Amino acid sequence: MSAISQPPRLMDRVRGAIRARHYSRRTEDSYAGWIRRFIFFHGKKHPAAMGAEEVNAFLTSLAVARKVSASTQGQALSALVFLYRHVLDDPLPWLDEIVRARKPRRLPVVLTREEVRGLLGGMEGTPRLVASILYGGGLRLLEALRLRIKDVDFGANILLVRDGKGSKDRRTLLPESLKPALRDQVAEVRRIHERDLGRGMGEVALPDALRRKYPNAGRELAWQWLFPATRVWRDPDSDARGRHHLDESVVQRAVKHAVRTATPPIDKPTGCHTLRHSFATHLLEDGYDIRTIQELLGHADVRTTMIYTHVLQEMGGRGMRSPLDRLEEGGDGR
Repeated sequence: MSAISQPPRLMDRVRGAIRARHYSRRTEDSYAGWIRRFIFFHGKKHPAAMGAEEVNAFLTSLAVARKVSASTQGQALSALVFLYRHVLDDPLPWLDEIVRARKPRRLPVVLTREEVRGLLGGMEGTPRLVASILYGGGLRLLEALRLRIKDVDFGANILLVRDGKGSKDRRTLLPESLKPALRDQVAEVRRIHERDLGRGMGEVALPDALRRKYPNAGRELAWQWLFPATRVWRDPDSDARGRHHLDESVVQRAVKHAVRTATPPIDKPTGCHTLRHSFATHLLEDGYDIRTIQELLGHADVRTTMIYTHVLQEMGGRGMRSPLDRLEEGGDGR
């Protein structure tokens, strides 16, 4: 007599629904984490027996007790909306009752060209090359670290960003000045990969669908990370061994150190993402149109890109002069 099959557990259903929609592993782990916190917050009560009142109580606790930011609270809400809409098939008639935190609109921090030069000058090796790509192509840190050998088009001066924010692909600039360093990096990856293959390793992580369609692609040079980690990675499912991409913290620490030691001093809250903001602002300053910059950054809405026009005005990049300056020069202000 065969055992009666049990229905899948809630969290298995959550992960299945996320993977069916091809969300990233990072999004999957984040959503699963928030859903677990929500369930434990209400004493392990099943989400199907809860609604707007319980969701509001959880989100309020995040803001009041844990003092999380509006964006973090929004991420938690997104996870719960996904749970009810795509796992529990709840039409969410109560969604309008949810109190949503309003994210404050702040201008991004932007470095001057001299400050960027000083920051990059205080870095070396692979972290400097990654930081140069962030500023030279406007990439997010993870987008740069997830570049593969095949994504660097030296002939067309293009970097191909695959599966960026919002699961979108886009093209951006490959700076001419970085070509020699990037060619050296490709040669180094080739050397490491050939050595790994000789040791029975050399497998790189691929999207599930691609791995099924091209089972040998994970061992090809074209699919290897442009910035591989120093340690070997092992796939727990297949026991294949290879390398993951360089960890974010390596570049983040290097940027933080460069900011502290930069000449001239950088007295602004500066991180890796500041280089992306600086890329957009400096292109706008050079006269490139906002639509082009929107495409390079991968923004879905041009209004997101428009914030850099406000940054540029704040920096005086439109040639605007204070009336006080004219007054001090003795002019009549005309």
